[in-house]
Amino acid sequence: MDELLNGPVRNMAAAVRQGQVTATALTTAFLDRVERVNQDLNAFVCSNAGMALKQAAKADAELKSGATPGPLHGVPMTIKDSLDTLDTITTWGTSGRRETRPGRDATCVARLRSAGAILLGKTNTPEFTLAFRTDNDVYGQTNNPFDTNRTPGGSSGGAAALIAAGATPFDVGTDTGGSIRLPAHFCGITGIKPTTGRIPCTGNALPSAGVLAPLSQPGPMAKQVDDLHLLLPLMSGPDLRDPYSVDASWHDPNGVDIRQLRFGYHTDNGIAKPTGEISATVLDIVRMLRDQQLNISEARPPGLEMAHLIYGKLFVADGSDTLLGMMQDSRTENLSKLLQGSLATEPVMMEAAEFAYTMTMWDNYRSSMLGYFENHDVLICPVNARTAHRHDEQEKMQDYSYTLAYNLTGWPSLVLRAGTDQQGLPIGIQIIARPFREDVCLAVGLWLEALIRQQLGNFPVPAINAFSTASVQNK
Repeated sequence: MDELLNGPVRNMAAAVRQGQVTATALTTAFLDRVERVNQDLNAFVCSNAGMALKQAAKADAELKSGATPGPLHGVPMTIKDSLDTLDTITTWGTSGRRETRPGRDATCVARLRSAGAILLGKTNTPEFTLAFRTDNDVYGQTNNPFDTNRTPGGSSGGAAALIAAGATPFDVGTDTGGSIRLPAHFCGITGIKPTTGRIPCTGNALPSAGVLAPLSQPGPMAKQVDDLHLLLPLMSGPDLRDPYSVDASWHDPNGVDIRQLRFGYHTDNGIAKPTGEISATVLDIVRMLRDQQLNISEARPPGLEMAHLIYGKLFVADGSDTLLGMMQDSRTENLSKLLQGSLATEPVMMEAAEFAYTMTMWDNYRSSMLGYFENHDVLICPVNARTAHRHDEQEKMQDYSYTLAYNLTGWPSLVLRAGTDQQGLPIGIQIIARPFREDVCLAVGLWLEALIRQQLGNFPVPAINAFSTASVQNK
């Protein structure tokens, strides 16, 4: 059973379909794993255990009756608490929603349930997802399984911590400035921010309308890239509610010829210099690619250095109106400590001329950045300027420019663990492709994951874990 629980989601689904394990047994096993690690992590914050076991029993009965199973039939999952769930409280991490049951699923959650997945419960997020560490006034602080004195990142920190600890097969995060990719990097798992519009944002805490809406995307988070390969197409496609969702073609990662791709890379984005260990990890990957006779050159996208400035301007453009509106809708009177500095004492609306200039600057940035793909198909770069920091350390917002740059462009970006620093903390890399070419990200991720395993072996599992063996992180 442990080999199955530690393995790919695809194998779990096949085992249920073939009668090798029941959905009830899988659900019970993962609930037991949650129980073993969550006291130390505080990542799993709202249990759906009773309903999950009922749904698992129903899934088992349906198989016995000859029903045609979906691709995730009987496979457990958890969902970030910023995404609405029909049968489970969804707080968005804000005090005004402590007891809120939305009455419907977020679109991406509904699609996974339609595929047969079973909801174990919700994972922690900062208030309204608006922080790079996971803490709120409803459930408190989530800890990193590699070192509980450190953050798992945010805003999908609960999801990443629980996956890294082996207590859930997969989760769905949301990413507005790095909220899938940063926790994946900090916790040593994999995750993908799809292209803007690939997956509808309907049912997410942040509104799917307004100036900031194009920055956000839900996406799967899991133990290995093959899990993302399975999950992403199931979540994709417009829902006729999110105005930014797009009916884009899906390309099969199996059709990508890695040896025909033109790779670019950089170790420094010109905004925040990364640690030497992070730079060295990127260069190790570059060496592996060159050893395989692949076409790779050092090149930074033109205009990248403007990302932090533009992102900062967008988040003050409405004078806190979006945040105030979410507080009002949620009946939240006081923001959590993490967000208190986000709400100006006297909000000042950006002047019309400056707002128009900011929007033009954003469009020009996206246009300039697209020029990168005239000479490259893939970009390899750091996820952040540092590895997971301690809860009490002051963060530098420039460090997050490595992820937020690609929320501004809307490009797909996959994070994969590629190393470990001297403190035993994971180091991830970003694999980035042109819009709606998630297949390239996935194909490179699958290929590179296997190459890293071959050359470096399996990475150490975190100190807080539900694994029964000591070297399963990259199996």
